[in-house]
Amino acid sequence: MVRNRTPLAAAVLALTAGLLPAVGAAPASAGADRPGPVRFMTYNASLNRGAEGQLVSDLSTPGNAQAQQVAEIVQRTAPDVLLINEFDFDEQGRAVDLFRDNYLEVSQNGAAPVEYPYAFTAPSNTGIPSGHDLDNSGGPAGGPGDAYGFGFFPGQFGMVVYSRYPIDTHEVRTFQNFLWKDMPGALLPDDPATAAPADWYSPEELEDVRLSSKSHWDVPIRVGRRTVHFLVSHPTPPVFDGPEDRNGTRNHDEIRFWADYVGGRRASYIYDDEGVRGGLRGGHFVIAGDQNSDPLDGDSIPGSAQLLLDHPKVQDQPVPASAGAVEASATQPGNETHQSPPQFDTADFDEPPGNLRADYVLPGRGLQILGSGVFWPTSTQPFADLIAASDHRPVWVDVRVRRR
Repeated sequence: MVRNRTPLAAAVLALTAGLLPAVGAAPASAGADRPGPVRFMTYNASLNRGAEGQLVSDLSTPGNAQAQQVAEIVQRTAPDVLLINEFDFDEQGRAVDLFRDNYLEVSQNGAAPVEYPYAFTAPSNTGIPSGHDLDNSGGPAGGPGDAYGFGFFPGQFGMVVYSRYPIDTHEVRTFQNFLWKDMPGALLPDDPATAAPADWYSPEELEDVRLSSKSHWDVPIRVGRRTVHFLVSHPTPPVFDGPEDRNGTRNHDEIRFWADYVGGRRASYIYDDEGVRGGLRGGHFVIAGDQNSDPLDGDSIPGSAQLLLDHPKVQDQPVPASAGAVEASATQPGNETHQSPPQFDTADFDEPPGNLRADYVLPGRGLQILGSGVFWPTSTQPFADLIAASDHRPVWVDVRVRRR
């Protein structure tokens, strides 16, 4: 679902299937051939709710405290293209418009409002009943653990993309229905109580089990005369399971999906929700989202994050960093044995696992990185109170879109 807006009207198209001064790009209508810096940002804003329709209700008026904090962070960082993880999906896209109308476009504590004429959202696998006992609890199928992605109602923990630049609606690809078994060499979970390998799911279940716990989207953004494919997702946390590690293996393969998608011939097995096969068809890209995987710490399968960080077509330098993450690592328990540099942390978790680098914005090699950061102020810096909105911090990267 693309929710585009012009100064005179709004249109809806349903698709089948760091504390640095804000660096914004020129308006989308200006500098068509030589656009300025473009800021891409990901933010797991925890704008999920425990009941269906509650987010719409909370955003219907401009007084929700958490939404005000999230909006102020967005206003003070001023991304040009923004992914929000954990934003409940609704079929009419009301929450997308309400957050834009009542929060982003309204000054929060003196911050300049931000306008996003373009937005994209689509269904999430979370909370959609599978009809199977996927968590092998032995009871009747149903509940959040038996959904295609963990969730108490369809669309919980969804996501949305906001953009100052036009979204090429006809070229958007979604991969909500891609089956896990169709990934060659998939790390399908194993039931340790049996001798057979990779048998946590029955053959019948594997005909239905989807790879993406939410969805994977390829959202083409028109920046001047060029296109940047915003490749966004939110893999499941690699915890809340048992010795079969069904969430850990799924997290690994959800991350691997984008590594294969931009990897040329490795993407031949991929099909989208329209049945179109293959991966990225050339052009610039930025991979973004809460990957729920730290390179060295936490519970993810070792090497999961490196599938992207070490990919020959992906850039990860300079690594987005913050002083607030260093302070938090030193003053909070659970980080004493961590190996990843604390300045790169993006998530403030209770022990265990402690603070982790979980959120990423990773441009492709064709883009010139101009700067990056994590919005995580120290306790004595301005706007430190805003981070209470979520246990994750916004991560941004400024790029220049060059001719290929």
